Amino acid sequence: MTQRQKVPGRKVPVTARALVARLNRRLHGDDEMLRRGRSHLGGERVWCRINWRSNWLVEEDVDLEALGRKLGALAAYETLADDD
Repeated sequence: MTQRQKVPGRKVPVTARALVARLNRRLHGDDEMLRRGRSHLGGERVWCRINWRSNWLVEEDVDLEALGRKLGALAAYETLADDD
């Protein structure tokens, strides 16, 4: 029987779509969700945190990886995959 050996420093990539789904499940209890919106400073797409009951903007330009770690949706051995 063989055992898998952990490679130190190697992290499992998680796509942005999968991380957003995990975060939305965590935020649902606080009546919040993540949405992709446009920044008013140049038109680039940014992630926004909104309260879906009152439709208020809670946070703009959210760092998905930092929020994932803070809420426990991203484990220590996982990392956000780069968009190609």
